[in-house]
Amino acid sequence: MDSAQQERVFFFDIDNCLYPPNSGIMYLMKERIYAFGRENGLDEASVVDTCETYLRDYGLSVRGLIMHHKIDPTEFNTKVDGSIPLEDFIKPDAELRTMLKSIKTRRWAFTNAGKDHAYRVLKCLSVDDLFEGVTYCDYTEVDFPCKPERIAYHRAMSDAGVSDPQKCYFADDSIKNVEAAVQLGWTAVWVWPSIDHSRANKAIPQIKNIHQLPEVLPQLFD
Repeated sequence: MDSAQQERVFFFDIDNCLYPPNSGIMYLMKERIYAFGRENGLDEASVVDTCETYLRDYGLSVRGLIMHHKIDPTEFNTKVDGSIPLEDFIKPDAELRTMLKSIKTRRWAFTNAGKDHAYRVLKCLSVDDLFEGVTYCDYTEVDFPCKPERIAYHRAMSDAGVSDPQKCYFADDSIKNVEAAVQLGWTAVWVWPSIDHSRANKAIPQIKNIHQLPEVLPQLFD
């Protein structure tokens, strides 16, 4: 990799991006979030709507639970993220590993998940050694940022040591997160299995799974 290539960074989302969204993990995650909400005072009739509203308004349900219900973020991490048997759902992905190794940029993970969950997923996929680092959400940080907030992207750039947005590449399963990256000047790809012909910004390339990344950005691969 020459010096120009070393300056470029590809930021990869983790959940529902490096593995398929139909893995079952998000279903288990939501179940545990709702259960945690009930344990912390949300009633049965409103817990789902409340948690989903927090997800929409704050980017993560846990942010709303911290702001409005003063939950213990460490307990949330243990009972929600830490309780999911990831190893039963995520297996080593040789095709993913080959694709990541062939990319002619630096590799950085950029997730809205907590640190422990992020590293567990990368290890399950057997790609943890291929990333220089991970920008994650620290639930214990007061009003911690998350995608699609601009400050989250600036933090990821700072963590990875890159200052020029034109040298930043990004893949994520959330179209909101992808659009936010594009607005900052990043080159971004939406990873989602269903083609949405109605979305506003059709200039953003979409792939059905992360293995197809070289098809839309061939210049970045050997």
